[in-house]
Amino acid sequence: MTPDSSLPECLQQLPSLHCGACAVALIAIGVAVQVVLNQTITRETTPGSLLPVVIIAVGAFLFLVAFVGCCGACKENYCLMITFAIFLSLIMLVEVAVAIAGYVFRDKVKSEFNKNFRQQMQNYLKDNKTALVLDGWQKEFECCGANNYTDWENITGMPKDRVPDSCCINITVGCGIDFKENKIHTQGCVENIGVWLRKNVLLVAAAALGIAFVEILGIIFSCCLVKSIRSGYEVM
Repeated sequence: MTPDSSLPECLQQLPSLHCGACAVALIAIGVAVQVVLNQTITRETTPGSLLPVVIIAVGAFLFLVAFVGCCGACKENYCLMITFAIFLSLIMLVEVAVAIAGYVFRDKVKSEFNKNFRQQMQNYLKDNKTALVLDGWQKEFECCGANNYTDWENITGMPKDRVPDSCCINITVGCGIDFKENKIHTQGCVENIGVWLRKNVLLVAAAALGIAFVEILGIIFSCCLVKSIRSGYEVM
């Protein structure tokens, strides 16, 4: 037999609904970050590459916690709701840690991209897939080379006074042959894309803090429900 809770049913389910929404948001953010990093940074294990894995794992675990909270609210089970509140508090702390890590490693992501971009440049003439990726970045961010267009002079097999056609301001077949500086993008890609990556890492950190704030509300509501359930048992 369960005690009658003084809280309306909609409020009883609010903590678990908060959890479910936060879990979906975390997984979506983690997948988005993973896709971006896969396109810009090598898959070797680094602090930057581990960040989306942690976010996705936390989101998946949060789904389980939401299920526990839903069961606890439906059955008005004191122990389940206490467990829910404890795990939700731990997850919130992890999200705050992820946000801090994202801020701390924001410059590390740029340095990793710099290293990876230069490695891909060396494989530009050897691997068509790598060439497509680099051409895509140079077109989208209107850049050429790592630091600047002269980096292509150091690529083995690249003819002298030539850059990829994707460096051209007006891209046409063969436009990178015997180029003129006013016909190509002279700024390097590391700076342009690095700034973009840095901004996105900070957005992820801000999103993690925002979700953590929402979870604080979930913790407060779950504590109110725990108090209500406990009062019901005392009355019985």
